Amino acid sequence: MPGREVGCRFRWFFCSQITIFTAYTVKMIYWLDLAGVFVFALSGALAADRRGMDLFGFLFIALLPAVGGGTMRDIIIGAPVFWVADSIPLWIVVIAAGLTFLAAPLIQRAERLLIWADAVGLSVFCAVGAAKTFAITGNPVVAVAMGVVTAVLGGIIRDVVCNEIPLVLRKDIYATAAFAGSLVYVLLASLALDQIACLAASMLVCFIVRASALIWGWSLPRRGEF
Repeated sequence: MPGREVGCRFRWFFCSQITIFTAYTVKMIYWLDLAGVFVFALSGALAADRRGMDLFGFLFIALLPAVGGGTMRDIIIGAPVFWVADSIPLWIVVIAAGLTFLAAPLIQRAERLLIWADAVGLSVFCAVGAAKTFAITGNPVVAVAMGVVTAVLGGIIRDVVCNEIPLVLRKDIYATAAFAGSLVYVLLASLALDQIACLAASMLVCFIVRASALIWGWSLPRRGEF
């Protein structure tokens, strides 16, 4: 990725950050973010396949989880919308949707693997969302909230459009994992720790919580289950 394009996307990201992000950290966040976009776009395209949609439906539904949360985050905090500053995420969505349209049965065979890939994407998005928001606003509460929004809002929109109950409204632990990861980032960043360590810890905590829910069937209690 040319340094100019990376700098274009992130120069406003770090302008108000007291702790300077290294060029390596910026590039790492960028590539992790793109990986998350690809995984979430696949989840959207598979949802379109389950509903028997056409190619446009695949593209549209793939777009929702891939960029929906990040778009809302950028609008709320007053930052340039990330896919407007850099169109590569949109091309990744097109690629993911096209692959799914052509090879949906093959991809569905690896659906269990995609669940784990989705957990990784969730972890990346919550950390990146919290980091970006904290860098721009300096508000820890808003940063945690926007970390969760970045990670889960796109999936909620996808499920609503596909007439499904959003995953975050079921018993499954999903948004809670994003909350835990975002909170860890803000706590560590407030202590002025190394940014790579903050991001890594945030993603690790989110992934562990989500993975624990997948392995052991953890869930939040419903009313009357105490």
